[in-house]
Amino acid sequence: MIEYIRGPIAELSPTLAVIDANGVGYGLSISLNTYTAIQGLTGDVKLYVYEGIREDAYQLWGFATKVERELFLLLTSVSGVGGQSARVILSSMTPAELCDAISRGDERLLKSAKGVGGKTAQRIIVELKDKIVSLGIDAAAGAPSSQPLSAANKEVQDEAVQALTMLGFSPAPSQKAVVGILRAEPDASVERVIKLALKML
Repeated sequence: MIEYIRGPIAELSPTLAVIDANGVGYGLSISLNTYTAIQGLTGDVKLYVYEGIREDAYQLWGFATKVERELFLLLTSVSGVGGQSARVILSSMTPAELCDAISRGDERLLKSAKGVGGKTAQRIIVELKDKIVSLGIDAAAGAPSSQPLSAANKEVQDEAVQALTMLGFSPAPSQKAVVGILRAEPDASVERVIKLALKML
């Protein structure tokens, strides 16, 4: 299983990112949210991966955040929503807006995404409303991002979230807790962040 791919961007379009990882070019299907997040970045880029494996196809999907990947997986768990439809939905609104629409039962906003009809929008709301709350994705997706973490903090954040996930905690609540801790204590070590997060989760 591929968790993420890190490397410089070899090619980039609004729907596809080719990441050069140790001489191998990985083509990942992406949403507009991810495209916006990585466009113009220099140096290595890290994309979280979902492998779509079928009898007739093998496709890699790339996401700038674990929250977006989690939402993609939730969307594709709904009958009638495939990978392409989920990407269209995630390209039509931010993860925060999507979570808000599902939480409020905003069928109209969901139908504004191309190819999403009334019945599909209703199924998304009914099947995912409780799930995004229980996973804490709604809160994590809506977390303030006006002050991005520094590169050093980002590394600490990634390590801490990975450790908490391995300990059995869901990625979204872990991410929210870790980001909150690092905003309050920018110089905190990975160990301290994990210890504080364990008290919060």
